[in-house]
Amino acid sequence: MAISKELLDILACPKCKGDIHLNEAGDGLICDECKLMYEIKDDIPIMLIDEAKTITD
Repeated sequence: MAISKELLDILACPKCKGDIHLNEAGDGLICDECKLMYEIKDDIPIMLIDEAKTITD
């Protein structure tokens, strides 16, 4: 089961409160502003800043 469009529409980055989007692999939510990826485990997004992974371009 994937993350629903409705859930993606209401979720925001907990750090900057900006928009997030699903990554290509479908296993994380990306904040382009903060350059962070919030992992999705067992169809649940882990929206904790301390657990987010820094992404590089």
